Amino acid sequence: MSKISTELTKFLNEYHSLGINQQLDYDKFYLYSIITHSTAIEGSTVTEIENQLLFDDGISANKPMREQLMNLDLKSAYEQSFVYAKSHTDFSIGLLCNLAALVMKNTGSEYNTIAGEFSSAKGELRLLNVSAGRGGKSYIAWQKVSDQLEQFCKWLNEERKKINQTDIQKIYELSFEAHYRIVSIHPWADGNGRMSRLVMNMIQYEAGVVPSIVKQECRAEYIQSLVLSQEEGSSEKFLDFMMNHHIENLRQQTEDYKKSMER
Repeated sequence: MSKISTELTKFLNEYHSLGINQQLDYDKFYLYSIITHSTAIEGSTVTEIENQLLFDDGISANKPMREQLMNLDLKSAYEQSFVYAKSHTDFSIGLLCNLAALVMKNTGSEYNTIAGEFSSAKGELRLLNVSAGRGGKSYIAWQKVSDQLEQFCKWLNEERKKINQTDIQKIYELSFEAHYRIVSIHPWADGNGRMSRLVMNMIQYEAGVVPSIVKQECRAEYIQSLVLSQEEGSSEKFLDFMMNHHIENLRQQTEDYKKSMER
């Protein structure tokens, strides 16, 4: 057993033995944390407490409306993704675009390009070329997006069916690889980061493992691991970061829980 596998097993066993996931409203508040960190990576300043008030009580925070809508939309997208995961629905371009439409419902834009008009608010695939900021990586040409996304769905559906459901490390590795592949295709004009993390969590939710949270304080390392992997044409560095980051999050959660029980 590798060091990574040993550590993952150790902290998952402790996590479950402590009953952390049996706490009142655990699933709800864990989802709120996932959403808050995912949108924070994209620039949102809405905190977990502010999201709790927004989601549960409809109390608006003193934050830009666009940021609050981003969080509300992502919550709706996650809730729909869980419906798909529970029914083990196959991934398809239609399913992904439906989720992307929820992610971008209130913050998406209309585009008018040489290739035609499209709307990110409707989850439509991009009809223009994009890059990761000025001087950054150029993603595949828009003409190739549909075929690449179709291949992605075929690959992911095949892997989901043949994976050993007792091999927790492989389940995580598959979810991280799916994250890497979809963000590297960059199918939409906006929302690709949120969508790739949502797909990752959807795979984890379907398999019944503790979902991964990409913490906003590790945003720089997260992006750097992705850039390095894309430059090398291999997901290895990204998968290493994601696995180690998840293990560290599990360790921190167990430590925090034990300390709370000592008060």
